[in-house]
Amino acid sequence: MMKKQILTATLALTISCSSLPILPSALQTTEVAAATVSQQAVNQKADQIIATGKSLIGKATYSNTQYKPTAPYKFSCASFLMYIFEKNGVDLGTYNEDYMLKQGKAVSRSQLQKGDLVFFKSKKTGTDPDHVGIYIGNNKLLHMADTKQNIVISDMNSKPYYKDNYYAARRVLPSLMTANPASTGEKIVDKALLYKNSARIGTANVAAQKRFTAGGYVQYVLSQSGVKINTTVLSEQMKLGTTVARNNLQKGDLVFFSSAKGSKNPSLVGIYAGEHRIILPTKDGVITRLLLVDYYKDRYITAKRITK
Repeated sequence: MMKKQILTATLALTISCSSLPILPSALQTTEVAAATVSQQAVNQKADQIIATGKSLIGKATYSNTQYKPTAPYKFSCASFLMYIFEKNGVDLGTYNEDYMLKQGKAVSRSQLQKGDLVFFKSKKTGTDPDHVGIYIGNNKLLHMADTKQNIVISDMNSKPYYKDNYYAARRVLPSLMTANPASTGEKIVDKALLYKNSARIGTANVAAQKRFTAGGYVQYVLSQSGVKINTTVLSEQMKLGTTVARNNLQKGDLVFFSSAKGSKNPSLVGIYAGEHRIILPTKDGVITRLLLVDYYKDRYITAKRITK
């Protein structure tokens, strides 16, 4: 149901599923501030996300080849969730249900809460989930089901599919949310995401027009969050702060990549946003991706913590 390729106007994303419900420790990262997000805030955020999803019932159709976030909407099961989360300020950073399975923390079916991601696997081989929806309470699931049903609310006891193919659940709220009060790292992430759709990345830095080089964008976002650095050059930025291990990244850390495998010369910088997500200033604009993607795993150089 979910093995597919999503096409956008500017980017073709290949969806592949390769994951396990329980993550190896090497892939886990520390989310320092998540515990300070109140349950009330989590419930409110879940309600907002669910309301957005319900508002699209009858307005969106299923597609595993096209992502269209404007009317007439077209979503796969995973891109539907990405859309409704992002519309409410929570950036999952991926169209892929297998990568979603590696975010947040595992929860049992008996402990599901509103906002949890619920995964199903009908294939008899492999370890890939092939469907995902959002739990909305009372044993019900909101999801982009298929080409016949499109977006529906389903009782998870209503059909054998939900019992027989239930695979796992992950709680991504509150780990993808900003604590109150926000840490400096969270402020950096929030600023970076704020300019995601407005900043243009090129060869010049003109802050008044939101035009930046990659290094200039990082410098600007940091300055807007109260952190001053005096260079826009990536090789110089890579010398700043304290080196941190990849499995100990925190929100706001700078992550550097090369254009070629094995190279130590940085050509790309990202701001770590938690749960494997990186906010990247590229020639196509500011995008969110996951460190789990092979391209970034293979070209990773180092990470620096500029904040204290």
